[in-house]
Amino acid sequence: MRFAITDSRDSRWRCDVGVHVGEPIGDSVFRFQRRSEEDTSSFNVVMLVPTGIGAEIGGHAGDATPAATLLASVCDTLITHPNVFNAADMIQIPANALYVEGSVITRLMMGTVRLSRSRANRILVIIQRHEDHVFTDAAINAVNAARAYYGLQVSEVVTIDAGFRMVAEYSPSGVAAGRVDGLHHLWDVLDSRLGSFDSVAISSVIDAPIEFHRDYYDSEGQMINPWGGVEAILTHGVSLKYGIPTAHAPMMESREIADLDLGVVDPRMAAEVVSITFLQSVLKGLQQSPRITPGIAASHTSIAAESVSCLVIPDGCLGLPTLAAQRQGIPVIAVRENANIMHNDLGQLAWTDGQLITVDNYWEAVGVIVSLKNGWDPTSVRRPISAVIRSDVVASQRATESASQTVQS
Repeated sequence: MRFAITDSRDSRWRCDVGVHVGEPIGDSVFRFQRRSEEDTSSFNVVMLVPTGIGAEIGGHAGDATPAATLLASVCDTLITHPNVFNAADMIQIPANALYVEGSVITRLMMGTVRLSRSRANRILVIIQRHEDHVFTDAAINAVNAARAYYGLQVSEVVTIDAGFRMVAEYSPSGVAAGRVDGLHHLWDVLDSRLGSFDSVAISSVIDAPIEFHRDYYDSEGQMINPWGGVEAILTHGVSLKYGIPTAHAPMMESREIADLDLGVVDPRMAAEVVSITFLQSVLKGLQQSPRITPGIAASHTSIAAESVSCLVIPDGCLGLPTLAAQRQGIPVIAVRENANIMHNDLGQLAWTDGQLITVDNYWEAVGVIVSLKNGWDPTSVRRPISAVIRSDVVASQRATESASQTVQS
């Protein structure tokens, strides 16, 4: 369900994978369909900040939103995922942005799905029944607040029992990961309501040691968010099985954790410490999340691999979207300033000339996007500018004689 190359040094490729144990739950994420052409009628950018890799920008609580908004201002459509925008009770999505789950972006880049805008989605909200009713009630109140404040369409709120469990862990490579038990409880709810909803919001407890909370908020942004990895695994699974937009919000584990005195925290984490449910950003994000349709052909109402003009990623991030972009001939902009724990030299891949463009920051990424959008060579505005490559071709004696005989005959 999830695949990333975390280290490709020393002639080895170290891979982190998230898998579903049991029967397959959807199409293989490794299935690839090469695009036949590029649709140049619009300029559409995919922005990724993978969850759980400790990204300097976007590794915490929606703190990549300013960067995403900046990119959205210079393209026709920005396609990105909840890890970029979700900030607990806050979310600000540009009008030309599409909010989709990470595995959906993978399949878009791999050429197996396309996206169509939605005016409004009917959202099914699934809430894990907390042993302390205060947290269950808070989640339901958050849903009702969204209905009353911005007209969210909610098909139903369903509570499920404790048989469903999420556990936060770290992989040996240091990436945030985890385990989801009791998925059949979730499948039962979704199977029995198919056709009555367009997207799914899930609110549940993520089991983690209390030390994770203290250490994370005391780390000044240096500790990798421990909850995002298992959230990504869950939403990947739901999106793969049902082909619907999905997002997750963690529930407070206990009043003890809710009452922790965390003081003034790093600005990138501040949105989390002022929220009780973390649910509002998920609900608002899913309200107009695009429909997911199998197939590769783009149209005037949908975006497919043919429609993707470039991919923007933190430098060193190597997973299926990056590999797909390389094979699809899609330009990739790698941002050095968005440091993370992945150790990959992207320059080692078999790029075509000028396909991989490495920049220092998102300001520079905007300049490259504008250049690509207008059909300019981005290097033409840099100095020194290199001279054109010149080749002198000298015909061989045999080729000259052959040409002469052809003319004579």
